[in-house]
Amino acid sequence: MITDPAYEVSPWSLREAELNLELLPQSESVFALSNGHIGWRGNLDEGEPNGLPGSYLNGLHELHPLPYAEAGFGYPESGQTVINVTNGKLIRLLVDDEPFDLRYGTVRRHERELDLRAGVLHRVCEWVSPAGRAVRVRSTRMVSFQQRAVAAIAYEVEPLDGEVRVVVQSELAANEEVPHTPGDPRVSAALQSPLRPEENWAGGTRLRLVHSTTRSRLRLAVAADHLVDGPASTQVSADSGEDVSRLTVTSVVKAGERLRLEKFVAYGWSATRSLPALRDQADAALVGARDTGWKGLLDQQRAYLDDFWERADVEVDGDTEIQQAVRFALFHVLQVGARAEERAIPAKGLTGSGYDGHSFWDAETFVLPLLAFTAPQAAAEVLRWRYNMLPSAQDRARQLGLSGAAFPWRTINGEEASSYWPAGTAAFHINADIADAVVRYVTTTGDLDFERDTGLELLVETARLWRSLGHHDHAGAFHIDGVTGPDEYSAVCDDNAYTNLMAQANLNAAADAAERHPRHAAALGVTDEETAAWRDAAAAMTLPYNADLGVHEQSAGYTQHQTWDFANTGPERYPLMLHYPYFDLYRKQVVKQADLALAMYLRGDAFTAEQKARNFAYYEPLTVRDSSLSAYCQSVVAAEVGHLQLAYDYLGESAMIDLEDLENNARDGLHIAALAGTWTALVAGFGGMRLFDGNSIRFAPRLPEALSRIAFRLLFRGRRLRVEIGRSTVTYTLASGEPLEVLHYGQPVPLTPDKPAVRDLPAVVHRPPPAQPPGRAPLRRPQHLQ
Repeated sequence: MITDPAYEVSPWSLREAELNLELLPQSESVFALSNGHIGWRGNLDEGEPNGLPGSYLNGLHELHPLPYAEAGFGYPESGQTVINVTNGKLIRLLVDDEPFDLRYGTVRRHERELDLRAGVLHRVCEWVSPAGRAVRVRSTRMVSFQQRAVAAIAYEVEPLDGEVRVVVQSELAANEEVPHTPGDPRVSAALQSPLRPEENWAGGTRLRLVHSTTRSRLRLAVAADHLVDGPASTQVSADSGEDVSRLTVTSVVKAGERLRLEKFVAYGWSATRSLPALRDQADAALVGARDTGWKGLLDQQRAYLDDFWERADVEVDGDTEIQQAVRFALFHVLQVGARAEERAIPAKGLTGSGYDGHSFWDAETFVLPLLAFTAPQAAAEVLRWRYNMLPSAQDRARQLGLSGAAFPWRTINGEEASSYWPAGTAAFHINADIADAVVRYVTTTGDLDFERDTGLELLVETARLWRSLGHHDHAGAFHIDGVTGPDEYSAVCDDNAYTNLMAQANLNAAADAAERHPRHAAALGVTDEETAAWRDAAAAMTLPYNADLGVHEQSAGYTQHQTWDFANTGPERYPLMLHYPYFDLYRKQVVKQADLALAMYLRGDAFTAEQKARNFAYYEPLTVRDSSLSAYCQSVVAAEVGHLQLAYDYLGESAMIDLEDLENNARDGLHIAALAGTWTALVAGFGGMRLFDGNSIRFAPRLPEALSRIAFRLLFRGRRLRVEIGRSTVTYTLASGEPLEVLHYGQPVPLTPDKPAVRDLPAVVHRPPPAQPPGRAPLRRPQHLQ
């Protein structure tokens, strides 16, 4: 998309200079607004044309049967799908009785701009009706970070060539028709009319609709209020039906006059609250928004984002596209987590219905590290959501004949929703990913109260799972058999290296946390014998290694498999999962997404520098990156082992995943984990940032030739840090907080608020770049983008 001339490269915004209807579905995703609770896709104000109508509430879903040709014990019986809830952003316009529809008449000007500092979407359109009447429409839309239940729109109409009669219809509309795209399993299963009407009302300038879902038994209330400012002829009326509640504004607007509408919308949903209680909840939020006013909401939004950028901004000199992309990524990751408050982070956030709105391991492994360093409370809330799902995870473990908790591979409500067990239930590593997120959050924040009250039980229950899932062989080695790692082109393997290493860390972390909180651990039934068994299993964990090749195996025996026939696989055959049977993929050496490379990043302590280099060189020619989760990880490891241009190329792929629609599915929503990976590739890749020894942070900066400077901000244990990397030196600055010691290439650097520390950068040892599968190398980024 961003390569389309309609899209401009700017450091603090994403601007579309003209409307391209062919890109409308993608633009709806990139222009989406959210606060983690409410999500509004960037649909046009008038609702049509559209690619995918979308208004979402985090966690609100409907259930549907999961059909099986051959059912089996332990198969999930019910799937979950996010639904398009009541649309509160709809504002229709008629100009002298002709609908304002950009498919007709003449569009003289159409611009949209997502302002990353103000947190709003601006739009201006100049349109001439088929009858020749010209008007200018301006709108600004926001979803509030400060007022969680509130979204708002300012909408103005002015004539350009004399007096016109206009009709503005501001609506709450439920059960909009949603298109369904068959064939690709990543696309949401569309549900027709999922909302059952319970109450509708309109009076004065206020509107309300209350609906519920049939199977999941969730209730939704939406209310709207308006301020109308127009000529003396302006009249207002309201009406309501089961699925539409409408405010109609009519006016004769002369040249030089404007008709302005400010619309405030409040959402609420619950699985337990009564209709009167939920109605009152939405009404109360609406009153708060009206009292704050449009300007007050804008001021709150700007203040919230000013604080965020002060602690989270990343500056990139030498590549204007990457500069724009990383801020775009940070903004959208903040949007999905800011006010989620004990809800999940879906793979597409609240920007679209892709993947049915499910949350995967993406959240803990890719998104929460960014949030822990920039918006730690948001990271804690996602982990509290996992904690609230523990009873379901414990039930699932018992169903599978295991101890502890078995968290679902994909879910909205905590129940497993994957109907394909080799890439679902068998992907047990999600349990270690959750534990890893707990450890990283506690290490980053020092929040021992969270560890005691929430993290401890998550660590204990996942450790119990690993101890029951694995076994010691006759020689004492600990194995975890029959599991699927991150690479979904290999399934039901023995001793997946990533899974084993993450489980090892999980077992040790649980034992350590139990020792720090003995009374609370005892209340969970943890004994000295149990923690000793965890430590024994961790110490004896198997890490497959092929001594002949001198590389670690992705799983036991993996390097003995036949290599995929890349030479005879044309570019039109990717992604492979849509063109070849899984049976063929599973028995070949072909990697969908970085698996061992991810282990080398997250468990770098388990490998030597030489092992990392050899492993990376071996697996690069096998990795086809049919997943958006791969490029950022390959960028981090490539930077660490000395392939800086390759790392830069992979950074570009992760950064542009949605802005250039590299996966051809941005229409379904943004790839939130890949966006978070853009930050990680810069901070952990070229910044070399790693958590160290459970309570400190270290850096090993290095820049690719094209970039002259990277500067990033982050939070660490109540302090604000700034790291600025140049060609030959790096400057560490403690912006606020108590004195801190960081490590620079292993050497301690003491920091105090009044004294930045400057250190030299060592020379990088460059290695011959490894090859990628034919046709699957990342696009080489230009060397001099300014």
